[in-house]
Amino acid sequence: MFAVHLLAFHFTKLKEDQIKKVDRYLYHMRLSDDVLLDVMARFQAEMVKGLGRDTNPTATVKMLPSFVRSLPDGTEKGDFLAVDLGGSQFRAHWVKVFDDGKQSSQLESKFYPTPKELIQGNGAELFDYVADCLLDFMETKNLKHKKLPLGFTFSFPCKQTKLEEGFLLAGTKHFKVRGVQDTDVVSLLRKALQKHKDIDVDVLALVNDTVGTMMTCGYDDQRCEVGLIIGTGTNACYMEEMRHIDLVEGDEGRMCINTEWGAFGDDGALDDLRTEFDRELDLGSLNPGKQLFEKMISSLYLGELVRLILLKMTKEGLLFNGKVSTALLTKGKIEMKHVSAMEKYAKRLHKVVRRLVPNCDVRFLLSVSGSGKGAAMVTAVAHRLAAQRKQIDAALAQFLLSLETLREVKNKMRTELEYGLKRETQASATVKMLPTYVCGTPDGTEKGKFLALDLGGTNFRVLLVKIRSGRRRSVQMYNKIFAIPLEIMQGTGEELFDHIVQCIADFLEYMGIKGARLPLGFTFSFPCRQASIDKGTLVGWTKGFKATDCEGEDVVDMLREAIRRRNEFDLDIVAVVNDTVGTMMTCGYEDPNCEIGLIAGTGSNVCYMEDMKNIEIVEGNEGKMCINTEWGGFGDNGCIDNIRTKYDKEVDEGSLNPGKQRYEKMTSGMYLGEIVRQILIDLTKQGLLFRGQISESLRKRGIFETKFLSQIESDRLALLQVRRILQQLGLDSTCEDSIIVKEVCGAVSKRAAQLCGAGLAAIAEKKRENRGVERLQITVGVDGTLYKLHPHFSRVLRETVKELAPQCDVTFMLSEDGSGKGAALITAVAKRLHNVGQK
Repeated sequence: MFAVHLLAFHFTKLKEDQIKKVDRYLYHMRLSDDVLLDVMARFQAEMVKGLGRDTNPTATVKMLPSFVRSLPDGTEKGDFLAVDLGGSQFRAHWVKVFDDGKQSSQLESKFYPTPKELIQGNGAELFDYVADCLLDFMETKNLKHKKLPLGFTFSFPCKQTKLEEGFLLAGTKHFKVRGVQDTDVVSLLRKALQKHKDIDVDVLALVNDTVGTMMTCGYDDQRCEVGLIIGTGTNACYMEEMRHIDLVEGDEGRMCINTEWGAFGDDGALDDLRTEFDRELDLGSLNPGKQLFEKMISSLYLGELVRLILLKMTKEGLLFNGKVSTALLTKGKIEMKHVSAMEKYAKRLHKVVRRLVPNCDVRFLLSVSGSGKGAAMVTAVAHRLAAQRKQIDAALAQFLLSLETLREVKNKMRTELEYGLKRETQASATVKMLPTYVCGTPDGTEKGKFLALDLGGTNFRVLLVKIRSGRRRSVQMYNKIFAIPLEIMQGTGEELFDHIVQCIADFLEYMGIKGARLPLGFTFSFPCRQASIDKGTLVGWTKGFKATDCEGEDVVDMLREAIRRRNEFDLDIVAVVNDTVGTMMTCGYEDPNCEIGLIAGTGSNVCYMEDMKNIEIVEGNEGKMCINTEWGGFGDNGCIDNIRTKYDKEVDEGSLNPGKQRYEKMTSGMYLGEIVRQILIDLTKQGLLFRGQISESLRKRGIFETKFLSQIESDRLALLQVRRILQQLGLDSTCEDSIIVKEVCGAVSKRAAQLCGAGLAAIAEKKRENRGVERLQITVGVDGTLYKLHPHFSRVLRETVKELAPQCDVTFMLSEDGSGKGAALITAVAKRLHNVGQK
């Protein structure tokens, strides 16, 4: 293309027949949009090949990971050195980056000639020369006394394994230094620098000039995510999603990929577009058959391409009256500097790109001293990220629980369980170990129609449950959900129970059974002290409920009184049930080995079948009874204060019940999002997130719901989607912000699952000792959105239990509607046992 334009001025002077002959030479260099689109498709296919671990070895476009994971965000500051080795000149740079709110920087540079004998000589000598030049530069700028980070621009294809390490793959641009190929060029530079004891330089980053260009422009325009070099050499780089880069471990975030596109076509992919002049030029080059794309577009070769065309035209009498000058016969005589009006070509490049990708709004930004300043910017970003990483790690380290710490938690939980079961310590125990008076599990003979109520959160359900026994054993359920408004949750007890009875009346009418006096099980998912299966005194509200005149009262009596006040129907209230017990009973209907129930959702709790002889607060030593542990209060006596973070304390202090339910506040869905929010606020205050700007939405308590944790931590979710979730929350995040937010969510939810696992391991071990067996086989019935919906919670929980209770083979069984179906089954079992007792 460049050759075509250089020759254009000759055409006007040629006769028509001569023009036709000239056209024969230049015809193959005129490329239509269709041809260019075809080249684009070929190139994209080669890029995909280059990114794949299995296909990369045969790809011509090597797609080299640069380990540059972040663009400048404007918070970089300090003094940085850069050295730039890429052609016939070597440059040293000193870049001052100011944190003045204006994103300003200052660049001072010095050029040093690189003699031909060095770039085609011995590697050690070349790097000694680079170190000598840098020393001279530092002396000139009075920088010898400072310890400075340095970025190294090395404009040749390197295989990088980290940001500060790169092995030269091959020399290009006449770079033929011996002893450097397949060697880490950073270590060569460091060795040379170590010879100068009077300077202290820390090489933090190895950068390709293309990457440097992108980073320089990225400092001024944060949408700059592509770097392009069209000069002595040609190359492009861009920010790629990590999940597409098979060559590097990890799926999070992005990384700049140095395409090394100069070799595109080395496998013959461009043979149909290469002219006889391209082939002749290639044969006469230092590396025939290689860098074919570069030889068609870079300035190092275009002058020579023009010379070959002019020479052939002259020999055929089409130019210069057929007289071949010495200049035309001399290889390399025509250089790119002889090609005028470069600005025209830049405009043409812009137009072609915009025409070929009309859906992309592409803006071109000219880089000023890109390779040098860019290396300094990469170093500045690396410096910033290293400092930020230390601060982020320090914040999240508080959530990392060692195996030893988890064992301590398990042992403390076991101690608290025992306190709750003993008569003399039960009153002061934090884990209340409430007897439920559920003394049996389903045996398959249960049958009949039952009503069930389910009150456990902002929604209230009424259910009709039909249980069939015998060979065609089955459970059929019909239910309706009613909302409980905030003003009812936090109003008076009378208003709350009147609202519940109103909902029951609506359901009975809806089902057409208002006249039937059915046995009823009431799932009431709050801590109750029971004196019998149908009496439950509320110990204290949780989950945001604050209705007055309820604590210390029998909730069954309150329900009966509300039914009497309405005076429309009567119900036989047989059992008051905790949702955890309901979960265990539902799974026990399917698996008789299920003797533990776990809720891991909005709240957190466990129940299990305990031997009567161990329950000192209930008369009798025969058989078993289900104990509702109410383990959410574990730690209220300070026994786990050593693992509570400042974020836990902030969440606790801002809650409706400060100082209570501390374990629940570290393990349940209701609080995990709030812990995350507190961490995000802290990191933002430290300038590590959201550019240090705390948005109005981030200040709102409860904005970060647990469902967002589950969504953000999903393995299938790309960072762009994470950013969208954060935008829904009013948080304008960068890609780097999204990675940190995902990390924070992971740390909080992993700790929750591990703590939950430690508590469960304590109960499994207790069950094993109760039975007096070497190895226990037991099933845990589980319910709750955290367990069901979070992508990693259930796995971490299971792994923790296995690690902490190695002699227990614990099977986890997902409960299908434990709180509703379970209440009906408990009612059915209670009726069965009552009838047996009467007989």
